[in-house]
Parts: sequence; structure tokens; C-alpha cells
Amino acid sequence: MKTIPLYIIFNLIVTFSLFAQNQIPSEEIKQKMYSLIDDYAQSRERKDTVLLKSILTPDIDQLVSSGEWRMGIAGSIKGMMRSSSSNPGKRKLTIENIRFLNSEVGIVDARYEIQNANGTSRKMWSTFIVVHTKERWKITAIRNMLPAGQQ
Repeated sequence: MKTIPLYIIFNLIVTFSLFAQNQIPSEEIKQKMYSLIDDYAQSRERKDTVLLKSILTPDIDQLVSSGEWRMGIAGSIKGMMRSSSSNPGKRKLTIENIRFLNSEVGIVDARYEIQNANGTSRKMWSTFIVVHTKERWKITAIRNMLPAGQQ
């Protein structure tokens, strides 16, 4: 009789640990993530709203380092264009980590650097939540962070 609860507990532990494992992306999927983030950087640099609309979901939201929260594709693109104009420079996103929650949802962490015309740079972190749609992988949320100084 004591073995039944132990059996159930063992099965629950094994089941939960299997579902908790990160999905390991294939090289093809990794390349799609790199391409998606590169498209994002290029669209921001060139202020290409057509490309942005093709890689963002309609319900995108973006929390930027200033604390502004942009909601929906229209608000996000408007804010991105305003930000790209007020913070011109070459944008470089370097992917550090790709993690998948399942086959259709992933998290992409990247270093985000803007090289200003005066030679200075702004170094941040960006996290992209990506989803697989019928057409392609798209960005559904962005979180930008400007690291605080050493305390």
C-alpha cells in the first residue's frame, strides 16, 4: 500500500521534469532567430516600417529603458520610429541566449548597442519574446534594459 503513493510521486516528478526541460532549437530555427533579430535591427536603423510590420505581431508590446510601455503594433512602431530619430546611430544586437518554452514560443536575449555619431555608445540588454505564426517567426514582446552602474 505504501508503494502506490511513492509510485505516483515518482511519476509526477519525472513528468514535471520532462516538461520543465528547455527545448533545444535546431540550427535551422536558431538561424531564423538570428535573421529575425537582424531584421529588427535593420528595420530600426533604416526606419523601415514595412519590414517592422512584417516581423511584429499585431499585439506586440515593448517596455523600453526609459520606462515607456508601447502597446500594440501602431503604438510600438510609432515609438520605435520616434526613438530611432531621437537616438540615431548604428544598432547592433548580439544574441547571447535562445530558449524555447515550446515549439512555438521562444525567448531571445541579446546585447543591444547603439553606436552614436559622436563615437559614444549606449549599451543595453534586450529580451525578445518570439512566436511562430502561420507566416514566420515574429516578435510579440520586447523588454529593453539599461543596466544600472555598480553599487
